[in-house]
Amino acid sequence: MEHELDWTANQIISNNYKRIALQFPDELLCDSVTIYHGLKRAIGADRELYVLADTSYGSCCVDEVSAQHVDADAVIHYGHACMSKNYRLPVIYVFGKAPIDVANAAQELLKSYTTSGISAKSVVLRHDVAYTHAAESLVSALQDLFVKHDVSVSYEAIPRRLSPSIASTATEHDNLRLSSSGDVTPILYVGSTSLGLTNLLMTNPSTPVYGYDPVTREATLQSAQTNKLLMRRYAIVQKARDADVFGILVGTLGVASYLPLIAHLRQTLAAAHKKAYTISVGKLNPAKLANFPEIECFVLVACPENSLVNAKEFLRPIVTPFELQLALQPAPTWTGEYVLDFDEVLTRGPPKPSSDEVSDEDEDDSERPVFSLATGKYRHPKRYGEDNSTPAPISSSSSALMLRDQDGTVAVLKDSAAGEFLQSRTFRGLETRAGLDPPSLLQQGRIGIARGYGDDH
Repeated sequence: MEHELDWTANQIISNNYKRIALQFPDELLCDSVTIYHGLKRAIGADRELYVLADTSYGSCCVDEVSAQHVDADAVIHYGHACMSKNYRLPVIYVFGKAPIDVANAAQELLKSYTTSGISAKSVVLRHDVAYTHAAESLVSALQDLFVKHDVSVSYEAIPRRLSPSIASTATEHDNLRLSSSGDVTPILYVGSTSLGLTNLLMTNPSTPVYGYDPVTREATLQSAQTNKLLMRRYAIVQKARDADVFGILVGTLGVASYLPLIAHLRQTLAAAHKKAYTISVGKLNPAKLANFPEIECFVLVACPENSLVNAKEFLRPIVTPFELQLALQPAPTWTGEYVLDFDEVLTRGPPKPSSDEVSDEDEDDSERPVFSLATGKYRHPKRYGEDNSTPAPISSSSSALMLRDQDGTVAVLKDSAAGEFLQSRTFRGLETRAGLDPPSLLQQGRIGIARGYGDDH
């Protein structure tokens, strides 16, 4: 990876940053010392540099929280980036320069486009951030070839510097849609198979995507696998429809609008009479989430590249905020559209029931069974947050009771999904048995040190 020390130092000095955080992914930590000393010599001793060696969540996101711990003025992000909008600190990106044969890329993309039989008036170029250095020459090469077929090439440059004041939806590359005339605009993608390409396919299901891999030097029609990807996510949505207890996983602290989105999800789940817990566990793994067996489905609030999690190894399904909205719809309808942008999810609002959804008589029947497409059986959903005007009679076997102190004071925990799950477990922890057993007699313990106690023989 090229460090671009001169360009980076010029950005620091021209913007008069005094305390700068250097964020590295795990695979680039070996270069952190070299980059630190190189920048330190270039910017002078009056400016402080700090290396962020371990990100709180995904390494593609800017770790603004860790940078604020050292009171940084800016963050320099090295390596791959998801380019999500930030809202706290200015960010300077150093993507590196991955090798690419520009002429071969243009020829292979044209060949794949012409052999597919799809005709369009224009195409859009998209690429992995590692090929930003070759974007201009790649656009020029594509225009020289595609102009012979009366096709124009459009491209929007990826910014190298972002600040909260200038961050705009231009940094979000996952919202390409049909043009105003209704014509489909194919996408030319340059980069290896990655989460970025997967998100591009899913958020543009009706758009042909031609991908060129600089490693294999081949171009193929990538959108052929879009339907398979969407069907996998639709199966997970059906599992989420069967869940009554949800865990909202905080997977980012740097993407703009993540706090309003979490509040929106809690309100949406409460309106659907679902129980919601907000959980922050850092980087996800099956062992961490297995500590919450009472939660039946997780909703991950993360950047687009970390939102789609393969949940085969996890105990419970993990869905995105958009998939949660689909799951909470009274009648499961999906046109294939897929949304990962936080602002767009917030704009859509909670799922709205249709006018002929349920009658008043059916609404009163809370015990009405619901058919599950995931299991093929009927189930009785639980409803949390019901406003009952008459309190239920308290019994000693109630699962919503918890002994608080030795005086026998009992607290009633309404809608406690965790309390109900605890009552169903065979092992609930060690019993205190306060006042039930006589006190034990005090005994003299061992005297001395570990290598030779006084009573050793």
